[in-house]
Amino acid sequence: MSIPSTVEAVATNLNPLRVERVRHGFSSRHMQLMSREIVSPGFVRVTLGSADLSNFKSVGFDDHVKLLLPVAGQEKPTLATMVDGRPHFEGGPRPIARDFTPVRWDHAKGTMVLEFAMHEAGPAAQWAATAQIGQWVGIAGPRGSMVVPEAFEWHWLLGDASALPAIERRLSELPATARVTVRVQLDHVADQRALASAAQVDLQWVDSLDAAAQELSIPGGDGFVWAAGEHNDMAQLRRTLLAKPGVDAKRMRIAAYWKRGEVAHHAELSED
Repeated sequence: MSIPSTVEAVATNLNPLRVERVRHGFSSRHMQLMSREIVSPGFVRVTLGSADLSNFKSVGFDDHVKLLLPVAGQEKPTLATMVDGRPHFEGGPRPIARDFTPVRWDHAKGTMVLEFAMHEAGPAAQWAATAQIGQWVGIAGPRGSMVVPEAFEWHWLLGDASALPAIERRLSELPATARVTVRVQLDHVADQRALASAAQVDLQWVDSLDAAAQELSIPGGDGFVWAAGEHNDMAQLRRTLLAKPGVDAKRMRIAAYWKRGEVAHHAELSED
């Protein structure tokens, strides 16, 4: 996978600590399920294959692609084309779409790995658990990336089960000089796992992200705070973080990856 070299290539055009938003041309493709791995009771990881991933770009560790699932009667989901900046599904029904972070991919092999948190029932989780090898899906995007430089002196990564793929990817990118505080809220102890990184990592599995955040103090020096999870939990976590002495709201990203009682929710919680 070419994540580190890709990020470094983008970062050469940035100020050392400037967070940059990068836009990508729209791309979509059909991919087939190649393999499935049960990571733990609450997580399933799948490998998808495509004849061509040459134009796939993802330079932000928390990027999202759209996983497109076929509707009843379809072998392959309908892929979108962009019309006036909006996706248009011509020649077939609109597919079921959900957002996922690509954990890793290989341009040469044409493979991509996605991970599914099985915390609640839904079409994507059901597909990940039951689809036959060889079944088709679509992958679209990402349309853009937020590139957080690795040069920050410290990093905070806070999230629930839905944030683990982005956290794992970020930890795999950071250099040995980085100091990283990681707090992950999981419902089941059996879902805890080793997260590989060259960085200096303080990892704790917690029952409450907000309670864990209350116990942390903003370090000296330049750093970046990243968090993702359930909408209401993230809104409260954001209030807790913003109340901390020394916090810089411009060096923080809090995202809602899902919301209790809603379908396909995704939102970025910005400063009021």
